[in-house]
Amino acid sequence: MIPGLSKIFAGGAGEVLDKVGGVVDNLVTSKEEKLQLKNELEKILNEANATAQQAVTSRWEADMKSDNWLSKNIRPLVLIFLTAVFVVMSFFDGNAGEFTINDAYKPIYQTLLITVYGAYFAGRSIEKVTKNKETETEEKKKKGLFRKKS
Repeated sequence: MIPGLSKIFAGGAGEVLDKVGGVVDNLVTSKEEKLQLKNELEKILNEANATAQQAVTSRWEADMKSDNWLSKNIRPLVLIFLTAVFVVMSFFDGNAGEFTINDAYKPIYQTLLITVYGAYFAGRSIEKVTKNKETETEEKKKKGLFRKKS
């Protein structure tokens, strides 16, 4: 298995990568062939991930440009609803006397927190970096730093 990829691709995709890595190890004999094939698979997976992320970003941008209130707010409303239902269910599940959170809910909370914080803070950081680069490029164009050489 390619180191680190199972951490990037959670759940079923990580298992698929493990299985593909096992098949590659069994079918390809030389270390050079294995390395080349694994590098190509990693490249394909990275491109697929980038394409998927771009599609999500495009949908979010389209929603925000819409004049429809529901279109702009459906994701936050669904998130609030599902979070509230999950929290209520997990807090009241078997808590008739003493308050405890069932062990079954702990990994879900952990995954949700990591995902939400990661998406928010990483997403905001990426937006700021991208915006800064675009602003910097526009300023350079205005100053004439991107002139064609004769």
